[in-house]
Amino acid sequence: MHRLLVPAALVFVLTFSLSPPGGVSARPAPAGPGSADWSQFRGPTGQGHAEGKNLPTEWGPDKNVAWRTELPGAGWSSPVVAAGKIYLTAAVPQGDGPKPDQSLRALRLDGKTGSIDWNKEVFRQDGKTAPNIHSKNSHASPTPVVEGDKVYVHFGHMGTACLGAKDGSAVWSSQALKYSPVHGNGGSPILVGDKLIFSIDGTDKQAVVALDKKSGKVLWQTPRNAKPTKAFSFGTPLLITVNGQDQLVSQGSDVVMALEPKTGKEIWRVRYTGYSIVPRPVYGNGVVYLSTGYDNPVLYAIRADGKGDVTDTHVAWTAKKGAPRNASPLLIGDALYVVSDSGVLTCFDAATGSERWGEGLGGAYSASPVFAGGRVYLLSEDGTGTVFNPGSSYDQVAKNKLGERALASCAVDGDALLLRTAKALYRIEKK
Repeated sequence: MHRLLVPAALVFVLTFSLSPPGGVSARPAPAGPGSADWSQFRGPTGQGHAEGKNLPTEWGPDKNVAWRTELPGAGWSSPVVAAGKIYLTAAVPQGDGPKPDQSLRALRLDGKTGSIDWNKEVFRQDGKTAPNIHSKNSHASPTPVVEGDKVYVHFGHMGTACLGAKDGSAVWSSQALKYSPVHGNGGSPILVGDKLIFSIDGTDKQAVVALDKKSGKVLWQTPRNAKPTKAFSFGTPLLITVNGQDQLVSQGSDVVMALEPKTGKEIWRVRYTGYSIVPRPVYGNGVVYLSTGYDNPVLYAIRADGKGDVTDTHVAWTAKKGAPRNASPLLIGDALYVVSDSGVLTCFDAATGSERWGEGLGGAYSASPVFAGGRVYLLSEDGTGTVFNPGSSYDQVAKNKLGERALASCAVDGDALLLRTAKALYRIEKK
């Protein structure tokens, strides 16, 4: 559940000082649609990197806020940006009471002014039959994906839709993929060629699904075949390339799978113990890095050149200290940064898994970190933004407070930071 993707921004290319293990020829995830934009969850590569060079390091309610726009209803989807327009989703309760109907909506805002261009209902959720959601979730948590003149929105078990980016008009919608969620929806979709791909991880069904992005029809559906004790999860797939072959890495309860994007055929898998997966994996130097979620998260570093079940052969290292349940890892060069739910920031050597340093930040964390302009941006659940310089020791640049609850991951638009709170969307930019 993402709490979760800049005009003029370029794809940030990861560099590594290490040789890929086993001679693997590897590169980071290829850029998604509109690679000059923050068009999907965690940006162009899906790994939290942006090219912005002049982002502010300090902000507050009255400092470096270009605009603040109140948002309707509730939602923890991250904002995405394309061609100067911002897209997100929200769930607006229809009436009072403990379980009102929910209007599941998509919105577009103008990036310069913050004004809402359009606000359209996509689905209506019956409050009487709606499953209960976690207190840290919402009925609108998956992050949209935008490509050209289309925006794709996903509401988990409630359905998926394609809208016209210009006016929010319906291109297609589908509610054919029913399943039984726990704690609500969460995992975001991604675009790979002609396919919109996402995970289904409920109590009754666990699979990875590819839809035709033009029609919404199911092209393939690959079951996880993991038989987990607790089956529900909220993972977002990651597209990577290993030895010239694209792989779709998708985490679920007790298993991570790599699939062929064109066919859904499984390439490799690793078994572990973990459920309610929220963090999105990251990739570099031929290795996939991930966290196993609840109850006791473990960081895994998995060499991505295997075939079949590679649990016993391709796990490079594991680490328990500081592993997150919610925030995604951040890979910068040969360093892996993670922030735990309790606010412990840890830097690991990406090759060996040895701890380089750790720092207690205080507070609780769900939002995934962002790397932009040579600095790392973190956002705690109470709306405190921490900025630090990556390196051999913790080097804090600034700490900033907005005083509003924040679970959504930030986005980057040029030299501005887009920050969603429980009440509003902020554009943080130097004045």
